[in-house]
Amino acid sequence: MREVIFDTETTGLDPRNGDRMVEIGCIEMIDRVETGRTFHAYFNPERDMPAEAERVHGLSSAFLATKPRFAEVAEELLAFLGDAPLVAHNAGFDFGFLNAELERAGHAPIALERMVDTVALARRKHPGAKLSLDALCTRYGIDRSHRVKHGALLDAELLAQVYVELTGGRQIGLGLAETVVSASITALSPHSTSGNAPWHRPPGDRPVRPPRPHVASPEELERHAAFIAGIENALWTR
Repeated sequence: MREVIFDTETTGLDPRNGDRMVEIGCIEMIDRVETGRTFHAYFNPERDMPAEAERVHGLSSAFLATKPRFAEVAEELLAFLGDAPLVAHNAGFDFGFLNAELERAGHAPIALERMVDTVALARRKHPGAKLSLDALCTRYGIDRSHRVKHGALLDAELLAQVYVELTGGRQIGLGLAETVVSASITALSPHSTSGNAPWHRPPGDRPVRPPRPHVASPEELERHAAFIAGIENALWTR
């Protein structure tokens, strides 16, 4: 199953108040294993960068002024996302900005049924615990020492590791776990209305193999009895 883990950086907290997305980082995973394919871009927000936001991610207005506008790379981003489910931490925030930018650029928004929120997964698995990305990295022993400031691609890379842990650990690639995890994601998605979307279905039809015999045949029993009879001074005959 293909999934895309992503994170965004923005000028603020609410796209409805004029805040814009200034960075996106995406990691491709297949069967919970990173493939090495990524998408990363900075965007010119066509507005100033508030000091509070710059303190979080370190992206200045001067740096972003030379970057492309979102509309210029929207097609490339959509091609990378494809029809995969999109995994983010506090996903409603990232989806809000991503869809606002897509609509501003004349593209259809991404369906919320594709949203997988790792905060919801973590809350179900660790009720009452801290749910920040930093806290989950600490819980699972994931090294974040290189995370001085927030960065979309770096945070997506950390989240990919957290997501694997939240959905069963590295043994997730052993096959049966995929069906279990897909079902749990469906149940946790606040926008999912059915389990019939392609990314929520169990693996495709597999060939049905006849059961292997586990009972000894009469010939095998006869050979075994002859072997036992030929043992001299057997303990069970004393």
